[in-house]
Amino acid sequence: MLSNIREQWFSNIRGDVLAGLVVGLALIPEAIAFSIIAGVDPKVGLYASFCIAVVISFVGARPAMVSAATGAMALLMVTLVKDHGLQYLLAATILTGVIQILAGYFKLAKLMRFVSKSVVIGFVNALAILILMAQLPELTNVTWHVYALVTLGLGIIYLFPMIPKIGRLLPSPLVCIVVVTLAVMTLGIDVRTVGDMGSLPNALPIFLIPNIPLNIETLIIILPYSLALAAVGLLESMMTATIVDEMTDTPSDKFQECKGQGIANIASGFMGGMAGCAMIGQSMINVKSGGLTRLSTFSSGIFLLILVVFISDWLKIIPMAALVAVMIMVSISTFEWSSLKTFKVNPKSSNIVMLSTVVIVVATHNLALGVLTGVLLSTLFLANKLENDVRVETSLEGTYRIYDFHGQIFFSSSEKFIQCFDFKEDVNEVIIDLTHAHIWDVTSVAMLDSVINKFQKNAINVTVRGLNEASTYMIDKYGVHSKI
Repeated sequence: MLSNIREQWFSNIRGDVLAGLVVGLALIPEAIAFSIIAGVDPKVGLYASFCIAVVISFVGARPAMVSAATGAMALLMVTLVKDHGLQYLLAATILTGVIQILAGYFKLAKLMRFVSKSVVIGFVNALAILILMAQLPELTNVTWHVYALVTLGLGIIYLFPMIPKIGRLLPSPLVCIVVVTLAVMTLGIDVRTVGDMGSLPNALPIFLIPNIPLNIETLIIILPYSLALAAVGLLESMMTATIVDEMTDTPSDKFQECKGQGIANIASGFMGGMAGCAMIGQSMINVKSGGLTRLSTFSSGIFLLILVVFISDWLKIIPMAALVAVMIMVSISTFEWSSLKTFKVNPKSSNIVMLSTVVIVVATHNLALGVLTGVLLSTLFLANKLENDVRVETSLEGTYRIYDFHGQIFFSSSEKFIQCFDFKEDVNEVIIDLTHAHIWDVTSVAMLDSVINKFQKNAINVTVRGLNEASTYMIDKYGVHSKI
């Protein structure tokens, strides 16, 4: 027990604390921006990011993964806030958490098995593009000083780690923020800062119960939003957990992560925060900055609160150019560059799935819609491939016609299956050999029934042989013919 706690919390203290500080700084402008998108006060997003990050560090299943207020979730809240106000949003956030806990208990994370590698790559590339696009407002209609500072920040981020010894002691994103801030203060450059993003809270969050009527009408109002928030939140969290698993070569319990996300959202709602989920950008920053354990996630939430509430005067002077440089680095490191190298050698279907996922996510800013599109396309391409793989070998032995099928017989390939037979051929008996085939569903069983009935109407005996156990079960349960 103690060794497990030590491993998950205190095995990388220096790296985790420094990475948490970097993530805490990077969370601030994003939390404020996401609050503005949702139409609520900046403190709602900041309180949410603090609560979710701290709570998930204890109850989540994926160490080093950062969860907080996100843009994907904020986009779903706009109409609810506009039509009903903040209190209904807090109630929807709590209900979102309850739904996610139930999803964890019912093991709905198994649905991630339907997400192909092409969809994951498309999801990652789309997020990288969205992260980069989110920085464009800070890079348009600005003076040349901003571009110079961003260039300086990127130079520090990529070159600082090359410095012997010291380059490994401090995370380069943190050095970037400090150096760029000092440069702006020393030279007196007038550029946009964190303080220009909006007012920061000056008090700790407090426990509160949403001030709404507790009746069916309220439930009808918030349930659709909570279902959408729960689905998008779990989808993004599961995808992010999968990516962090690959980065760190460690597994995580996706069912527990669902429950953890739910508990964190319930805490956020009762503390005056909006719903959130895992953040791939911040998780990438955390891991790239040296964060490996739960302490890094916990530290990011604690540093966020300390920075915002207690030393906000210092925080306000950090140039947005420094944070833009950090986020550009995140965008570059998030993008799956190997997907460009393998584009020519991958099957066209995989490329179409990947590109479609990217286009839908970037065009709509809806991660769930993009992934759903990718999953549907993957399913269609798979069905088409399996259908095309179905083939038949026929042979005539005296008055016996043998049809030897190879492949998967299911709803998509069942029509091709029935077209392989010659019902008017002058033979006494037909043997359908399914030794190398598999019957998958009731549609294919119905097609087999139809084939047998047509032959029998022409006074031709039919024998079906070579059925495996699963196919036999399907036919025994759903078939209606009697000549097998």
